[in-house]
Amino acid sequence: MARVFTLDFLRNETAAGAALSLAAVAAIVMANSPLAESYFTFLEAPFVLQVGGWREVHSNADWVKEGLMAVFFFIVGLEIKQEVLRGELSNPRKLALPVLAALGGMVAPAVVFLLLNLGPEGHRQGWPVPTATDIAFAVAALAVLGRGLAPSLRIFLLTLAIVDDLGAVILIALLFSTGFALGPLLLAAAALGAMVLVSRYKRASPLLYAFGFLLVWAGFLEGGVSTSLAGVAAAFTIPLASPGPDHDGVLEDYMESLHPYVAYGILPFFAFTAAGFSFDALSPSVLLEPVTLGVMTGLFLGKQLGVFTFAWLAVRLGWAKAPTGAGWPELYGVSLLCGIGFTMSLYVGSLAFPGDAVLQTEVRLGVIAGSLMSLAAGGIVLSLARGLRARGLDAGSPVTLAAQ
Repeated sequence: MARVFTLDFLRNETAAGAALSLAAVAAIVMANSPLAESYFTFLEAPFVLQVGGWREVHSNADWVKEGLMAVFFFIVGLEIKQEVLRGELSNPRKLALPVLAALGGMVAPAVVFLLLNLGPEGHRQGWPVPTATDIAFAVAALAVLGRGLAPSLRIFLLTLAIVDDLGAVILIALLFSTGFALGPLLLAAAALGAMVLVSRYKRASPLLYAFGFLLVWAGFLEGGVSTSLAGVAAAFTIPLASPGPDHDGVLEDYMESLHPYVAYGILPFFAFTAAGFSFDALSPSVLLEPVTLGVMTGLFLGKQLGVFTFAWLAVRLGWAKAPTGAGWPELYGVSLLCGIGFTMSLYVGSLAFPGDAVLQTEVRLGVIAGSLMSLAAGGIVLSLARGLRARGLDAGSPVTLAAQ
């Protein structure tokens, strides 16, 4: 029989989070060792990709962002489509909560960043940087810190992270993409249309979708639009239907086959290319720069305030259904974990401040500091919430409190 999937993109969250952490630490150590020159030379070294008459030249670091991360978003798109159509998130009221909370988790950090960058020394174009939650780190943290808590919290967090990550990428595509080329974008649209037609045939070869994804990716790359959007758009054309009674569908096949490469290859490699910075550029004044403060405070304060406030309002107003079996303390702890913005915040920052080493260092410092503060605070709150529940002193579920 075909297997039933839930949102399990990072099925071994702890191991995936550990791989990301090791890659980030390795990048920082290498960037401040005798191998520093080799590390930065590798990032900036040009790499040529040529297929027939089509030729693109980018640095290794740019190819990781524009190429490998598109595969990551392809898997993310498959996961959310699967859960929305077949899983718990097919319930509109349960889907509404993470979507509305994600909206709050984007608005509040952006406002915090802008407030700290209004002066002449500010860089207001960086406001999308703290709007994103790192899926791998946040879910890994919840797996370790939230043991014994309601499983529905994981689905809430993963869906929220996906929504605001996609929102952040869309913002970058709209605000920072330049020089749109109509021809390549029409090619991408045609490829997407062809993939939709192919999806009507249950026995279509998965290679057709892979080829279609490559065409969509190339069209978005040449058209001047973020290739992360290409990954999501292509994913939503993949069919759920199984080609046989004892065989999983194409969507499930892709999730199964690509998962280990993304979780343990692509994401750690991106962390390795994005996290490294030299301590030589550090000084006490850097920690007080508007970009550093904006990113750090946006992630730590903005995220928790936006996510928790919007979630509370959605439940109180009856717009959404709360996670099953979860109380307000647990939901607040998860809201804090949403401030872990490592991978995606670095990704957005690299697009918002291209080629500026000073601002990139400030972004990295802000991301690391804000993420660590969110992780520590989230761990404390979830530990206290678990203790209250174990002693029978739970503050009550959001559903119960909303009715009072």
